[in-house]
Amino acid sequence: MADLKLGLSTGYWSSGPPAGAAEAVLEADRLGFDSVWTAEAYGSDALTPLAWWGSQTQNIRLGTSIVQMSARTPAATAMSAMTIDHLSGGRFVLGLGASGPQVVEGWYGQPYPRPLERTREYVQIIRDIVRREAPVEFHGKHYDMPYAGDDGMGIGKALKPTVHPFRQEIPIWLGAEGPKNVSLAAEVGDGWLPLFFSPKEDAWYRERLQIGFDASGESGKADRFEVASMLTVIPGDDAEACADLMRPFIALYAGGMGAKGANFHFDVFDRMGWGGVATEIQELYLQGKKDEAAGLIPLEMVEDVALVGPPAKIKDEMAKWKETCLTTVLLSARADQLEMLAELING
Repeated sequence: MADLKLGLSTGYWSSGPPAGAAEAVLEADRLGFDSVWTAEAYGSDALTPLAWWGSQTQNIRLGTSIVQMSARTPAATAMSAMTIDHLSGGRFVLGLGASGPQVVEGWYGQPYPRPLERTREYVQIIRDIVRREAPVEFHGKHYDMPYAGDDGMGIGKALKPTVHPFRQEIPIWLGAEGPKNVSLAAEVGDGWLPLFFSPKEDAWYRERLQIGFDASGESGKADRFEVASMLTVIPGDDAEACADLMRPFIALYAGGMGAKGANFHFDVFDRMGWGGVATEIQELYLQGKKDEAAGLIPLEMVEDVALVGPPAKIKDEMAKWKETCLTTVLLSARADQLEMLAELING
């Protein structure tokens, strides 16, 4: 079994920057981690912290997990990608995602139509801009460049970016959970960023990815494609006590993220066989009974998506993760924990 590449996830901001994130980024770079990733929801953005912290690193790849498409036009995202790629000497990875209808319509004030179709157009425009082969013209169902609507002035001009890109192909990875979206990541992207990954679903992941590889028409794409997932690792003598640290996180996503019938994270756990439990979690969570919702989560449900318990147990269970389509695991930890966790995973 080959070692997995290691990445650092700095996570979301709350009232301010995540405590110790800057130190953890420097330590991950020193330890030879492959990548560091920033996130955005409806608070801090993903690009500014990545540029700030990344400016102090030397080798580690700098990724967004994820930039929300509704936050920026494709051209604005392409500009940011080319800028950070230049400043970092070609270390940038653009992680993109459609987010969900509650955030898109509630925070960005935009409709949430046909996310797969919109993602396909968004990615194509970015690639056209970054390649800089010709002035960009794109007339799709969701994006129009130059704008040709009746309410415009009608004098828009097709343009090329003034900056020459550091690389004409900046890697684009898609955050995806639904079956069609996972296949789309393999078809139009260079990588896939799942949130809740489970080794027992590996055959399903590979099937969905292969559909995308076949649709892409690119020879050997499967060999170049990367899959990087969050992996929570909580070592300790008591597996149940360690799982208690993970249960509120699962309850939040399976129960509280999105509305009933429109929670993609719920669907992930349903596919894993936890639909009955997830339904009960959602009912309680949406009633404000968050602790009760978390208390319903069995140890086995935690163990499907995380590694908890004594170090020997974690090392033993790690073997099944290395047999999956994963190429990278993303850790979220303090600087002084990273070396120990790296040893548990690949030691």
